[in-house]
Amino acid sequence: MKARRIIFTGLMVFLLVSSAALAGDYDWLKDLNIRAEADPSGFRAQLAARFKIGNAEINTVISNVQRPADAYMVLRLGEMSHHSTDYVIKRYGSSKGQGWGVLAKSLGIKPGSKEFHALKRGHDLHGSNDIGMEKGKGKNKGHGNGKG
Repeated sequence: MKARRIIFTGLMVFLLVSSAALAGDYDWLKDLNIRAEADPSGFRAQLAARFKIGNAEINTVISNVQRPADAYMVLRLGEMSHHSTDYVIKRYGSSKGQGWGVLAKSLGIKPGSKEFHALKRGHDLHGSNDIGMEKGKGKNKGHGNGKG
């Protein structure tokens, strides 16, 4: 009985730690959502400029995802996997709740590849309102505040 309790406790700790680690891979999406919701038109303009798409495609993507940052991920995954936006939206809908890593893999983006690591690092939207600031890459980082 005592051995079962120890095994069960160990298993629960492992599951909690591993799920927290997986969730952390795409924490930058939370920040992107906050910024996109604060300036929806700026976010749409950044999507248009970054992915070279028009308002109609932006509207289609945004209307088919749960959060603004999901629109970025759908567009980015389509670009990385060379699949159409419509195809990625369908896969997004059918794999809800499984995570971005699972969706990326299903689109042919190999775990461990430079593309897969790029997704984990953050987005590449850039603009005057700093929506595009990647995790850890703020203004003047590593430049000694005017010395470099």
